[in-house]
Amino acid sequence: MKVTETGIDGLLVFEPTPHRDERGYFTRTMDVNVLADAGIDPAGFKQENQSRSYQGVVRGLHGRMNAGEAKLVRCSHGAVLDVAIDTRVGSPTFGEMRTFLLDDQVHRQVYIPRGFLHGYQALTSVTDFCYRIDDFYGPGEDTTVDCFDPDLAVPWPAPVTIVSERDRSGQSWQEYKRFLGVEG
Repeated sequence: MKVTETGIDGLLVFEPTPHRDERGYFTRTMDVNVLADAGIDPAGFKQENQSRSYQGVVRGLHGRMNAGEAKLVRCSHGAVLDVAIDTRVGSPTFGEMRTFLLDDQVHRQVYIPRGFLHGYQALTSVTDFCYRIDDFYGPGEDTTVDCFDPDLAVPWPAPVTIVSERDRSGQSWQEYKRFLGVEG
């Protein structure tokens, strides 16, 4: 499994080498040794979630208050544009965004450390998205930033079909920075 740095500390891409033959393919979706070598405690994941979305659906941009949560995300069926934005106060890459194509062909995964906003857009008719998280869900800790905020200018690649009310009414990037105590 190949591990690639993204230019943002802690934000990593994992790319397996699927074995393909006339039956289809076989691939590793997690290897505790590879994670540990990359500085990630594989035993730290407490929950795994899966969501299904339809083409054009945008989910996010979501974050968690307090210590946040780390995620290992992948697309098990279909394809998504995955988006991660560094919101760690004091980080030299604060406010920087990285996007990744995650699909069921390459099987790339992204490790998103604590302190990031995260979202994705479904690019295929049916998309299944899986994520392991290192903390249990705390409903009072959710934060949402408007996925269409012009200051962020997320490059959603497909026409947007559905966005939840929560995501449509998220705070602006400027409001979120003020919430974090960051000026400008």
